[in-house]
Amino acid sequence: MNRWHLQQQLKDFLIEDIGHQDVTSEVCLTGMEQGVGRFIAKESGIFCGEDVLIELARLLAVEHETIVTDGQAIVRGQVLANWSGQLRSILTGERVALNLIQRTSGIATLTQQAVSQAAGRVRITDTRKTTPGLRMLEKHAVRIGGGFNHRGRLDDAVMIKDNHITVAGSITAAVERAKQQVGHTTPIEVEVETGEEVKEAVAAGVDIIMLDNRSPEEIKTFRKWIPKQITVELSGGITLDTLPAYCDTGADYISLGALTHSAPALDISMKIVGGKKDER
Repeated sequence: MNRWHLQQQLKDFLIEDIGHQDVTSEVCLTGMEQGVGRFIAKESGIFCGEDVLIELARLLAVEHETIVTDGQAIVRGQVLANWSGQLRSILTGERVALNLIQRTSGIATLTQQAVSQAAGRVRITDTRKTTPGLRMLEKHAVRIGGGFNHRGRLDDAVMIKDNHITVAGSITAAVERAKQQVGHTTPIEVEVETGEEVKEAVAAGVDIIMLDNRSPEEIKTFRKWIPKQITVELSGGITLDTLPAYCDTGADYISLGALTHSAPALDISMKIVGGKKDER
């Protein structure tokens, strides 16, 4: 993860949340109070957010203590990290920290569940269906959960989808145009749905074929027509419940948009040590 980019994002997130000042902390505290804010898991899962907490602590001028590292399995009641220093600063940064690490830990947890279902038979990857402004963090969380990243941005690869094919006129025409304009290091992927489209994509010499919204039985048939040097990706309508059936189809990758757009936040809280609701 790009630390400079992370620092810039966290500054923006703090500005968004604080505005001109944290009125509540400033009127309720004198500014002299010192203490410890403890991050505690309220449910089990996979933790992801170590760098977020470290960099936020630096921006808030408080001390950070790492207790749990990214990728570690956590259980309810477990202490994840501590912030110590001026309590005004700790309370001011609490919500931004929790919003981010709950989100990223939820994604890492869901990804780990998908990877476990795949059991090494196929690689699990994300998509570009991310929250605007959070793509770097969300894709980092997928990696922490054991998954792989699909293209990060539109300039990473040529990915010809149904609308591109409609405008170009055919898969063959779209691929020919792409090959005329991109370099040899830029892979070309085509999304297909029918057997005829699979055969056309193979003939066009693509690098990756995405079989979209097909049943496991259809995929097994289509896979026989695709040479081994062409990577096969599956996408569309695949859930954790149906994932095992798709893992034995001969595909190389399964991309799941749900990893980032539908992952539930992992419940994490921050409590001031010695406070009314201190859980330790």
